[in-house]
Amino acid sequence: MTRIFLGLGSNTERDVRLRAGLDALASFLQDLCCSPVFESAPVGIKSSHFYNLVISARTDLPLAELDRRLKCIEADNGRYAPERSGLPLDIDVLLYGQQVGRFDGLVLPRAEILKNAFVLWPLALLAPTVAHPEVGKPFAELWRETHIDQQLWPVAFQWRGVELTPSELIQANPASL
Repeated sequence: MTRIFLGLGSNTERDVRLRAGLDALASFLQDLCCSPVFESAPVGIKSSHFYNLVISARTDLPLAELDRRLKCIEADNGRYAPERSGLPLDIDVLLYGQQVGRFDGLVLPRAEILKNAFVLWPLALLAPTVAHPEVGKPFAELWRETHIDQQLWPVAFQWRGVELTPSELIQANPASL
């Protein structure tokens, strides 16, 4: 079984799409754990705000098959529909075990880990002691050292009756917009 980390994001029907994505992932991944959910201003595009989170899980699927299934989940949620507006659901492989390099068209670890606060902060909360396979530092340390200038704050979000974002985190980091 390979430990994986996936990033999920949505700026269209955010609650519905993220829950649908999590439900679909839970149907074939094992030991699925979720980070808190964050709202962020868009980066690099003009759009409405996103909800983002990171999940960890274990899988016996080869990377290419995992990526194929993720694309199917995105498609089922309107990602590739010609009439879509916004980004209904985006699921990215951040880490697949400790693999480093280009595999089946994917570059691992995903560069966005070190570039986007909406990936690094949830990853640091979910897996604080896990080391980045290239940099060699734990994600919590990378988050403490980062100087990413992005607007981001935790938001209340429930999945299957469980609050993913602790109220203490929300209170300590109120929305800045």
